[in-house]
Amino acid sequence: MTVAENIRPHRGDTSGCVPIAEHGLIGDLRTAALVDTGGTIDWYCPARFDAPSVFASILDTDRGGAFRLTPEVPARTKQFYFPDTNILITRFFADDGVAEVQDFMPIVDDSREADRHRLIRRVLCVRGSLPFTARVAPRFDYARQSHTVRTAEGLTVFASPELSLALTSSVTTEIDGPDAVSSFKLVEGEAAVFALDRIGGAVQPRSCPLAEAEQLFDATVRYWRRWLSQSRYRGRWREMVHRSALTLKLLTYAPTGAIVAAPTTSLPEQIGGERNWDYRYVWIRDAAFCIYALLRLGFTQEAEAFVRFLSEDICLKSGPGGPLQIMYGIDGRSDIPEEILSHLRGHLGSSPVRVGNAAVDQLQLDIYGALVDSLYLYDKWGRPLASDHWDTVCELVGWVCDNWDRPDMSVWETRAGPGRFLYSRLMCWVAIERAMRIARHRGLPADMPRWSRARDDIYRRIMRSGWSPQRRAFVQREGEEVLDASVLMMPLAKFISPTDPKWLSTLDALGEELVADSLVYRYDPTVSPDGLRGEEGTFSICSFWYVEALSRAGRVDEARLAFEKMLTYANHVGLYAEEIGRTGEQIGNFPQAFTHLSLISAAFNLDRALG
Repeated sequence: MTVAENIRPHRGDTSGCVPIAEHGLIGDLRTAALVDTGGTIDWYCPARFDAPSVFASILDTDRGGAFRLTPEVPARTKQFYFPDTNILITRFFADDGVAEVQDFMPIVDDSREADRHRLIRRVLCVRGSLPFTARVAPRFDYARQSHTVRTAEGLTVFASPELSLALTSSVTTEIDGPDAVSSFKLVEGEAAVFALDRIGGAVQPRSCPLAEAEQLFDATVRYWRRWLSQSRYRGRWREMVHRSALTLKLLTYAPTGAIVAAPTTSLPEQIGGERNWDYRYVWIRDAAFCIYALLRLGFTQEAEAFVRFLSEDICLKSGPGGPLQIMYGIDGRSDIPEEILSHLRGHLGSSPVRVGNAAVDQLQLDIYGALVDSLYLYDKWGRPLASDHWDTVCELVGWVCDNWDRPDMSVWETRAGPGRFLYSRLMCWVAIERAMRIARHRGLPADMPRWSRARDDIYRRIMRSGWSPQRRAFVQREGEEVLDASVLMMPLAKFISPTDPKWLSTLDALGEELVADSLVYRYDPTVSPDGLRGEEGTFSICSFWYVEALSRAGRVDEARLAFEKMLTYANHVGLYAEEIGRTGEQIGNFPQAFTHLSLISAAFNLDRALG
């Protein structure tokens, strides 16, 4: 069992911002919350991943709002997941006793409609006795809206103009300004419960007695274990693979089947820098890769739900940007305006804090390959594509045939202007090639001569213009000599043999220039400016791509060592942010789907290579 141990004083102040890695994640397939190792919920958006926050002290300890539940005495803490679930347990070890807080969002079923969103915190005293303090300090609408607080029939109701929350607890709670506070002491065998509900409309406040909290805990345990039991993975590193699968499931929005890139916004890629983005949306690329990873493990229902999301909630459009956007809202909406919240200082002073994402309007041609590849795998391992879905595939592939040579922003969605990126050409090749496979396998109608010509043209273009004789490597974009870790996808996408001499030379070049002790940089922004100031860390998905490329090239011992090293960079409960900083810290939005899906793929292929 993986745990973190920290020695912390009583956290009654708001002077310190807890590092990104010092968190676990809980959720209910509609939204999620971060709980730090000291027992504080410092990120939570009620009801939906992309809703305005009520707890955001991870972005501003003074203004953001938090739900603190900690001992009143100094205590060591350890945090872990209840086995095979997404229920998080934080244990406190003090001189006079041991206690734990069990944090979870109940999941009794995952129906497409749900009217109650509840966050439950159970405190249990295991040994001796411990005094606790709770402070519930919501700050509505990213701390932009004021609220009132009142007590009624044993409940504390926080009401803002657009949202109301009801707090119920088994111990006495008092109002303290805009907050609710409680001080209580538990002795061995005693428990206390706090439950926070989003209320309004048909959803009325409801208490949560100790017995009901225990029943909901048991039901949520059963849900997660029943879901995980579908996994067919029996290889090495099963605990990390299954934790990654559980994390990907947590990032799923059940009402539509959408999968968010991460449940957070503006966690910095460089502490103190401006590389802070909102990831609480559905990137077509990321979600498609998630489906690939989950299908490999045997989770077909998630693939079906995502295909339903594509067909029911996303509207293809015609225009210079192509039929697809790179990202959508979790309900399929296409409008995601970017806004800066200047009143929040950002994580460890990293500003600006952004909500929405202006990259939504970028042209990124690679998304078509990611999407069609996931549909090909769904057709192969899940259910055959419906005729309407095939019509959509044909429309997308036809557009790719006409537009694959356009400059775009590509996978890293830089803000330095478009270019002719090798990765975009590669994934356009994938889109056409996978569609041709589906058509041949199923005998479906397709414009094979046209598709074949475009596929072959892309292949020849990459081999001619994407290869640098000087670098002896495939490069980031045509006419330049810059290396880019995205080319690691070339053998993974079956574009080139993993033992082709040109590829082996590329792998060596990447290892010399972009790899640092198993950690892989996306590119060097000093030689390939991306339109942003500052540096960034190593990109964890690239590190796992590197592992997979090594194993496919036959360098299995190197691959295993690199993989084992990467596992040491996970946080105490097996979660990864987007990047790893210079001193091994987690940076970027957390946890990131991209990283966890690449871990699954790397483990699957490395385990198979080891035999």
